Amino acid sequence: MSKTLVIVESPAKSKTIGRYLGKNYELAASSGHIRDLPSSTMGVDVKNNYKPRYISLKGKEKIIRELREKAAACDRVLLATDPDREGEAIAWHVAQLLKIDEQSPCRISFNEITQTAVRHAVENPRAINMNLVNSQQARRILDRLVGYELSPLLWKKVKTGLSAGRVQSVTTRMIVDREREIEDFEPEEYWLLTAFLQKTAQDPLIKARYHGEQSGKKIQKRKLTQQSQVDELIQSLKDQTYKVVSVKKGSRQRQPGPPFTTSMLQQEAARFLGFTSRRTMSIAQRLYEGVDMQDSGPIALVTYIRTDSIRVSAEAEREARQFIQSTYGEQYLPKSPRRFKNRNSAQDAHEAIRPVHYDLSPDRIKDQLTHEQYRLYKLIWDKFMASQMAAAQIDTVTADIAAGTHVFRAQGETIRFPGFLAQYGQQLVDQEADKDKEKENKPADRLPSLTENETLKLERLVPEQKFTQPPARYTEATLVKAMEENGIGRPSTYAPTLSVIQDRLYVEKQQRFFHPTELGKLTTAMLEENFAEIVDVAFTADLEKRLDTVESGEQDWVGLLDDFYPKFHQQIIEAGQTLERVKIPEVLTGEKCPDCQAGDLVIKEGRYGKFIACNNYPTCKYTRNLETAVKGKCPLCGSGLVSRVSKKYRSSRFYLCDKQGSDPQCPFISWYLPMEGKNCETCGSYMVWKKFRGRSYPGCGNRDCPTNKKKRASAKQKDQDLASLASEVTDKGEKDV
Repeated sequence: MSKTLVIVESPAKSKTIGRYLGKNYELAASSGHIRDLPSSTMGVDVKNNYKPRYISLKGKEKIIRELREKAAACDRVLLATDPDREGEAIAWHVAQLLKIDEQSPCRISFNEITQTAVRHAVENPRAINMNLVNSQQARRILDRLVGYELSPLLWKKVKTGLSAGRVQSVTTRMIVDREREIEDFEPEEYWLLTAFLQKTAQDPLIKARYHGEQSGKKIQKRKLTQQSQVDELIQSLKDQTYKVVSVKKGSRQRQPGPPFTTSMLQQEAARFLGFTSRRTMSIAQRLYEGVDMQDSGPIALVTYIRTDSIRVSAEAEREARQFIQSTYGEQYLPKSPRRFKNRNSAQDAHEAIRPVHYDLSPDRIKDQLTHEQYRLYKLIWDKFMASQMAAAQIDTVTADIAAGTHVFRAQGETIRFPGFLAQYGQQLVDQEADKDKEKENKPADRLPSLTENETLKLERLVPEQKFTQPPARYTEATLVKAMEENGIGRPSTYAPTLSVIQDRLYVEKQQRFFHPTELGKLTTAMLEENFAEIVDVAFTADLEKRLDTVESGEQDWVGLLDDFYPKFHQQIIEAGQTLERVKIPEVLTGEKCPDCQAGDLVIKEGRYGKFIACNNYPTCKYTRNLETAVKGKCPLCGSGLVSRVSKKYRSSRFYLCDKQGSDPQCPFISWYLPMEGKNCETCGSYMVWKKFRGRSYPGCGNRDCPTNKKKRASAKQKDQDLASLASEVTDKGEKDV
């Protein structure tokens, strides 16, 4: 009896696929890449058409040996790695090791791990697509050439241990450029004037914003820029009658957006679930590869999660429409299935991220998923179902209210028919609407019924001084969006890029926002001056497009590298000869070193972030943690509070009493800032400010309080780490958590 070996990338995926294949199939996993360029050398022969030298990865010897043994014992081998460029390259590397002809029908791929998709793939194997392989090779070699030639220059001219990369360097520049915009921004003053009006004393208040002056039948919009203008306006409004001069009613439709791409999934998960890009992709990978179900074993729940396509298969459309009709009714279905068009044909190779088992709704299997898996799966499910639902019908009303020649405008809207909002979550929409109102400074409320010539009573006038705001710093969500819009990187690179620029200390995250460090600013400035193309957004995006042409077979990958490398290599040589070493400026704390009494204490950057050290190093090796005084009092002893940045959870701060390390020592330490003068009504312990989705709320500081019993496992682990830290916070140097 013939036997077929199916090789996938991960053991979890092999378990899921194994459920759909019979006893004539054996599953094995490569556990990701098994060959790569050597880490100790360039590994690319630039004089011989950029020929790469691949070696077996260290630690993969056992896996390679087992794959060879299993392949020898089977009649044929099918390579079932992921359906993208990287997956195609891994399949080619496995074929090279197992001496499989790449032109033979040895490759299978599927966008979802279901019985139908897997069996169809097995019945229709194909040759390895060398255009995909060459596109991935070109990308890998290009990144190697940039990184291995530019990074040593940074070590020599800036600081040892730095790295540069084709995607990471331009991403860092985007953050640095945004910081420059903020620093150069000059705020402009403006004023808002809101009239709070009522029909009768029993009716709710109507908020109307000052709009302008009426001249004949036209309203001339007026912007208030000085307090004197506002004072003069308020004076002229005294004793005026407020009369409704026009009421315009209308309606609009709000159409659902497409299902998730990788970028949009990372953005929405960051915005609504508080997940980092890396965390999102880790959870999504498990949902794609398979989750163990109590009754049926491992089952894949979503399609392939690295995609920039918004296409949906006809079968998925039918399944979604059946679910919508049975759950909500006929009126929630559009007349025909919704079709979303990709920006270019290259994206049609995949589908959007969507569920694959429509009988396994998130609520039905909630108890078989972790809390994080459930939340992300529900987000994917709701987004996909909403994308196939009818539009929301929204009634709008705009009322102009005259006070003499001055006009105030009130706006409101009511959802007449929720449509897709019933599925995707009105709460998420409300959050976005709140942000839009804050940006536009427009009060939009549900207005009472108003008629023309109706007189309203003024309750009060409220002036507000405002200043124009600089552009906001990037969050993970907005940075991923900007990378996608500018064509920087690809779906698989967003998460690792954000991680590496933080690991290299080019940027740091403070309260969800990315701030460039001095090192990041300095390195970016040096690259801009000497390697403008490497950190140029347009050049990097164009290079990405050219790499795509290799995938489509329109361009030879060696020619692409030839167009780039010689000029870049010459720039490296010239910079090495002409550049002076850049000294990172030291930030003085204003304190003298307590050990040597001669040196000054300065703020330095270490592998775990900033710390304080003596500038007489290495003669004096005094160091200590960098602490920031915060507003508040220690709930245990009443002394002051300081905060530090965690090493393990780098974007998190923890708080401790400023008497840590003194005599007597206060043991207070917490992830949360204590509230002054507040105690828990349940256990009597002190209260703290906790955070969820960027918002603060009061909570009990006692971990054992019944109000904290629903704490997730990850939060409990974080608390355990904090407890183990309590005895170590007096250590010097970089031994911060």
